[in-house]
Amino acid sequence: MSLNHTVNKPKVAFICVHNSCRSQMAEALGKHFASDVFESYSAGIELKDRINQDAVRLIKQKYDIDMEETQKIKLLEDIPNPDVVITMGCNVKCPALPCKLREDWGLEDPSEKNDEEFFKIINQIEHNILELKERLSNGL
Repeated sequence: MSLNHTVNKPKVAFICVHNSCRSQMAEALGKHFASDVFESYSAGIELKDRINQDAVRLIKQKYDIDMEETQKIKLLEDIPNPDVVITMGCNVKCPALPCKLREDWGLEDPSEKNDEEFFKIINQIEHNILELKERLSNGL
């Protein structure tokens, strides 16, 4: 694979208010399942001090991915201009992010909920990532 091929992969930005839970999980799972098709980033419009610890624990448990090792909390201006913007379901509009495709996944925030509720959201994110990978593998 040449370096040029990597440059041409669409950049997908997963956007949430605090970039601490859903968007971070989507970034991790995007990298895990779809790095051959698109580049995954996550960002928020406000920052929390760290990634949600339940999200960190459960993603590590299910996929053996340590989000604290591979990711950090970022603002919108900290990521490259995306080709695709996915909002997580917090009614966040990002008019400052021009893109070719924008969609809202309408995911409930599992923060402060039990592991079962977290896994419902994690499983939905995995499903959505795989579906997005399929769509983007045919071009944007």
